[in-house]
Amino acid sequence: MDKITFREKLGYGFGDMASSMFWKIFGMYLLFFYTKVFGISPAAAGTMFLLTRIWDAVNDPIMGLLSDRTQTRWGKYRPYLLWGGIPFALIGVMTFFTPDWGENAKLAYAYVTYTLMMMIYTVVNVPYASLLGVMSPHPKDRNTLSSYRMFFAYVGSFITFMILQPLIDAFSSPGAAGEKISMEPGAWTAAVAVIGALCALLFFLCFRWTKERVKAADESRNKASVGTDLKRLFTNGPWWILLASGVSALLFNSIRDGVALFYFTDYVTSTFRTAAFGWTVGTIYLLVGQASNMIGVALAAPVANRIGKKKTYLGAMVLATLLSCFFFMLRPDQILLIMAFQVVISACAGIIFPLLWSMYADIVDYQELKTGRRATGLILSSSSMSQKFGWAIGGAITGWLLAAFGYDADLAVQSQSAIQGVRLMMSFLPAIGCVLAIIAIAMYPLGEKKVLEITAQLNERRAMNG
Repeated sequence: MDKITFREKLGYGFGDMASSMFWKIFGMYLLFFYTKVFGISPAAAGTMFLLTRIWDAVNDPIMGLLSDRTQTRWGKYRPYLLWGGIPFALIGVMTFFTPDWGENAKLAYAYVTYTLMMMIYTVVNVPYASLLGVMSPHPKDRNTLSSYRMFFAYVGSFITFMILQPLIDAFSSPGAAGEKISMEPGAWTAAVAVIGALCALLFFLCFRWTKERVKAADESRNKASVGTDLKRLFTNGPWWILLASGVSALLFNSIRDGVALFYFTDYVTSTFRTAAFGWTVGTIYLLVGQASNMIGVALAAPVANRIGKKKTYLGAMVLATLLSCFFFMLRPDQILLIMAFQVVISACAGIIFPLLWSMYADIVDYQELKTGRRATGLILSSSSMSQKFGWAIGGAITGWLLAAFGYDADLAVQSQSAIQGVRLMMSFLPAIGCVLAIIAIAMYPLGEKKVLEITAQLNERRAMNG
């Protein structure tokens, strides 16, 4: 089996770089855009996030089953990167377009465009995720590939946060931005169009530079129905544990990410902007977070290869829990401390997500050893599904909590209750997600020794079958 080259690692990373550029816009900016620019209430946006994202999460296993059964000259999973890149970009631009309609019609438009966006995201991202399970049979290779993936995902997020606000300002009317980010709808649409074009290019390079190598030991004689694949998945204990932990970790991330711009608009009211790019304090906070995520990703593989994925995951989650609780006590003038906490919390998040993807690939091997069937797309799609369930629940909770705490997007100065709620959503409330993730992963049975045993048995079986 040929060695994975640096270019292939780079190409694989480009796939999640493209996905993450839009994913982070959705996570960090979309609630803000819908309430402040598009013109719908936080509660309506929260309900929309829940309904559309749950529907989208259900689509992930369907896409996994479809890609597992795809046969082309390019393989099972790579073709979707070629076919989906341009629609991904175009529908993304439509999502950030604001029609001059009434409130109900605009809300309907938001439902339709956001649902389409999440569906095309699934069409591209589920097969992309499944590539990890077929590029190499070796657990350490997967740790490395997963780290490349997550590192470039955070590079994509960093670039997005670095250029989105300046692009919005550049496309705005003179003086429209003022001290905060511009609220001109057309400027947001144009800025997202620039990022969408870059995403389409990155998906194409990922398609061109990667290979599919791994097949089940006796795939030709082990066909299975959709029902059989699903039954086997639903009786896979480690899969359920990892799914619960993934949803909980994303719940933590989505609440903090979704409320961050509100925190800096309404609580940390500094009007500081950098001279070079005109970044606000909120944008700097997001950039610091993405840079710290990349540090965490860089640490994930070497630390996990030394002490194991499970121990690394647990340690990062415990530290993130403690620091999130302390974050509540920070005052609005303690900018340096806010940034310092962001560095460590984001590094912890950066550690856990490549481990999650690598652990799902281990579950593919575990199920193949038990059943002889390698349902890579179906199992890897569940990681994407857990992300979307986490974002669905977290995004809905964020919108609902803002409404419950009395947040009013039309007010220049928010009530004390609203500001207190925003502070809680940056600290204690997302920490609950961390605690749930810790409880789940503590029960995960596939430690390093067990994974190596499974790999050795599968390699022996493949050798016997030629």
